[in-house]
Parts: sequence; C-alpha cells; structure tokens
Amino acid sequence: MTIHDRARAAWAEIPVPVIAEATQPVRRVFVRDLLLDALIGIYPEERVKPQKILINLDLWVAETPGEPPRSYAEVVCYENLVNRSKALLAEGHVDLVETLAERLARLCLADPRVLRARVRVEKPEAIAEAAGVGVEIERQRS
Repeated sequence: MTIHDRARAAWAEIPVPVIAEATQPVRRVFVRDLLLDALIGIYPEERVKPQKILINLDLWVAETPGEPPRSYAEVVCYENLVNRSKALLAEGHVDLVETLAERLARLCLADPRVLRARVRVEKPEAIAEAAGVGVEIERQRS
C-alpha cells in the first residue's frame, strides 16, 4: 500500500458531520489528494528546497432551488480551487501547515456559496516512519 493509498483510506474514515437540514440542500465539492511541491516548514532547508504536500479540500455548498446546475457559472469549480491553491503556494514560503490550511480555508470560503470547508494539509515525506503528518481544520461561514 502506497503512502497515497494509506492517506486516502485514512481520509475516508473521517466521519462527516451533518451541517444543514433537509430544508437547505447542500452539495459537496471536493479535491482529493492534490499532490504539489511547496516551500513549507520551519527548518532552514525547508525554506529553499520544495517538498511534497498533499491537500484535501471538502466543501459544503448551498444549492440553489429548482433545477440542477446546467452551466459552469452555477457551480463551485474544483479546477478553480486547484488553480487558486497552486497560486497560493506560488506566493512563497510558509512556515506552518496550520497557516497554509487557514489560508486555503479562507480561499474556499471566499465564494459566498460555500457554507463550510474542511481542509487537510499533509507532508507525506516529513517523517519516514509515517504515511503523512499535518493538520486538518474545518471552518464555516458565520
């Protein structure tokens, strides 16, 4: 079993809380196991040598009443989420995975249709004996 298989299995075991009554339908939009290079960490070598990070985004999106979405403009686009995540990493070094997770959550919640975001940032190669280490947070619109 690869590191990615173990990470995927661990992610699948996390219970998903209910956040909305049936009177307000929601759609879940997700990005799973986005593997990117990042300058992240507190050690001197981490400031100059990119390392692999694994990002998972899970969004609860308010559905509009009526017919299902029929156009790109009516949905929260996962490709846009991926591109914006890449752009965020391109801004430069980040000391902590916690900081990156908070920035990614803000990025997700910038779309007013997103009610709640779960963000997981993992460093799969940081500790040889572990499939990954990192942080997972949940944020919701107030």
